[in-house]
Amino acid sequence: MEQLTLGLLGCGTVGTGVLKMLKDNASEIQARLGVPVRVKRIAVRDIDRPRDPVVDPALLTSDADEVVADPEIDILVELIGGIEPAKTLILKALEQGKPVVTANKALLATHGPELFSFAEEQSADIHFEASVCGGIPIVRTLRESLASDHIRTLHGIINGTSNYILSKMSDEKLAYADALRQAQELGYAEADPTMDVDGTDAAQKLSILVGLGFGVRIDYTRIHRVALAHIDPLDVEYAADFGYKIKPLAIARMHGDDLEARVQPVMVPRTSPLGSVSGAFNAVLLNTYALRPLLLYGQGAGMLPTAVSVASDVIEVGRNLSRQSSGRLPHLAYTDPDARNHRLLGSDDWASPFFLRFSVVDRPGVLATIAGVLGEKKISIYQMVQKNPGGGRPVQVVIFTHHANFRHVRDSLQFLDGLEITQQTTQSIPIEESL
Repeated sequence: MEQLTLGLLGCGTVGTGVLKMLKDNASEIQARLGVPVRVKRIAVRDIDRPRDPVVDPALLTSDADEVVADPEIDILVELIGGIEPAKTLILKALEQGKPVVTANKALLATHGPELFSFAEEQSADIHFEASVCGGIPIVRTLRESLASDHIRTLHGIINGTSNYILSKMSDEKLAYADALRQAQELGYAEADPTMDVDGTDAAQKLSILVGLGFGVRIDYTRIHRVALAHIDPLDVEYAADFGYKIKPLAIARMHGDDLEARVQPVMVPRTSPLGSVSGAFNAVLLNTYALRPLLLYGQGAGMLPTAVSVASDVIEVGRNLSRQSSGRLPHLAYTDPDARNHRLLGSDDWASPFFLRFSVVDRPGVLATIAGVLGEKKISIYQMVQKNPGGGRPVQVVIFTHHANFRHVRDSLQFLDGLEITQQTTQSIPIEESL
């Protein structure tokens, strides 16, 4: 192989970053790969749109099928995003035995098993380091570095938009809407931020990580999700009073043959590794049999961080092609994930300590009523504090519980919220202490 020839599908922010990486680091990449890398064709929706000078207009085409079918192209790099036409184009490339590099988390979370099975039938590979956490090499870590280890738990801040919003609510005392607006102004959040703030983006990423780390294939839509919008500045304030920060966590852990997986705002100790992750940064904390805690931290999105992961996959595939090798690694790290007898726990079938914040009338007997209802559901109170926030707001009763089943907590709060002593919907936030 005298050179490695690429075809790109899409040339937005990440695609432009890939071209910059390949150009600016060309000598370094050639030294590591052994041959130069050449981009032959780039399929885009609008070839007349103004683009970065690194994009050669002569390489652009609006015909994606032309790029996929080109016999001179060794690797197809899919950076379109979304489900279609990305899925169809990837399948066409795999049908030709052509390896694919993609950053498409939504596609892999939705159709990963189908794509991976077809790739194996065609003796072709799909590489997807950039699909989760941008520049953090979490996919390679789980597939290769920890292949001999046993992962017990995974806690991750894997959506930078959500972490930026909660960081601003904590550091600058902003309300949720104001923090979101600032994130949008700075480009950290989309005009429609729904998938970031409702947990969909993180759930898609977590489903990929669960496949790699635990060998369990799950439908990301079944992952328990809680949106950010219900977090009130009072929650952030009270969390700080008791030594916590609220972070947007993706959590996965095994309970025997059962997998717990959820995405939601969680209180973590302020001085813990994840409590220290601020702004739009990402981090994944693994607890394993051999290494105990292992923290991977860095930029989880953006032009160059994501491009680094795409380019690293290109180099890996190039090395495989130079040795006429494919299928060296199972796509999801396990040779037969379907043979592993694991099941995903129900969305309300998990337990945790909880922070509860009640907005109640100020009169005798209220605390006794709350404690009595919680006690009936075997929810043990660790600490109870009454606060008066002023400004005409109801009295706040803050309770920290011992480990409690989420279903029991939910049912108790639904009952209490139906009583006339409760002025607003009660807040509940799980707590993760051992990080």
